[in-house]
Amino acid sequence: MIRILLACGIGASTGFMAANMRKSAKARGLDVKVNAVSKSQVMEYADKIDVLLLGPHFAAEVPKYQEELKDHHVKVTSIDSDYYASLDGESILDEAIEFYNEE
Repeated sequence: MIRILLACGIGASTGFMAANMRKSAKARGLDVKVNAVSKSQVMEYADKIDVLLLGPHFAAEVPKYQEELKDHHVKVTSIDSDYYASLDGESILDEAIEFYNEE
């Protein structure tokens, strides 16, 4: 199972994205868990996630979260802005899985 957490300012827009990602995963029979929270809650999930995806408007904060989560072995990146704008959960899910499987 891959545990994915999406985070943005208050978690609202990523909440819609997470729902779309869950629908895609279920339709494809993938074993993933997707949640969305506000950035202020990320560290509460540090031991419960494999991948953190930040909203594209917080891409500059990726290095900060990589540092904070390195001891928890969490991979951190930002969501593609085009996928984010169109709420393309399937493409974001594909990217998250590819990112998780990278060495």
